[in-house]
Amino acid sequence: MTDDLEETGGVREVKSAARTVELLEYLAARRNRPARLRELSDALGVPRSSLHALLRTLVKHGWVRADSSGSLYGIGIRALLAGTSYLDTDPYLALIVPFLEELREKVDETFHFGRLDGPDVVYLATRESSQYLRPYSRVGRRLPAYSTALGKSLLAERSPAQLDGHLPKTMEALTRHTITSRAALEAELDRTRKRGYAIDEQENSLGLRCYAVALHYADPPVDAISVSIPLARLSTEGELEVVAIMLQLRDRITRVVNPLGGLSG
Repeated sequence: MTDDLEETGGVREVKSAARTVELLEYLAARRNRPARLRELSDALGVPRSSLHALLRTLVKHGWVRADSSGSLYGIGIRALLAGTSYLDTDPYLALIVPFLEELREKVDETFHFGRLDGPDVVYLATRESSQYLRPYSRVGRRLPAYSTALGKSLLAERSPAQLDGHLPKTMEALTRHTITSRAALEAELDRTRKRGYAIDEQENSLGLRCYAVALHYADPPVDAISVSIPLARLSTEGELEVVAIMLQLRDRITRVVNPLGGLSG
């Protein structure tokens, strides 16, 4: 094997494998925006000749797709198959989805189930409100943990030292309401602990308020559920009702879903 090895955190990392993962993650994050070779080379800091050979290999095996001219690249269908396999085999997802459906029946709003992954929250399931439709599925989408109710409910379960592994060097604003300073975020996480639930006040999408609770079948929790409600139809009474339902359901899940192992954060 001719791959160069690099010591990373006590683990011997295969550079070509790490480069492949970085490329796939970069393309996946762009969603429906294909990239040219030059852009990929600049973003990843990889010579174009090396990257072109890697792209050709990944296109051949279906992990990357290219347009008819061979100059634009996007994520391939094999990535979808791998992601679907993850969803199909995740033991907690199957247990939590019925609770999401129960929530949506009680309160006709949009509910999400997400998992903390490094500095992001990954959406694993969504049950949409019948009152409006979105043009895309959130499943598989990644958002910064610091800007989401899902993420903040999970960050609040961690010590300040543990937060370092879940926050980027720069907290960028997704809207004008996004918290972008470490001090302000820690103050908000303290309020989250005292309330027992997290709030996203238009920090990802203008006009939406989200509430989330962490699920305590792992220690510390890595999964959470949330609800997104348009401010236009959110009343004080409605807010109190949905928060009470979320807290009750969190307690029920804690009682009936046993730790299965394999989750850590």
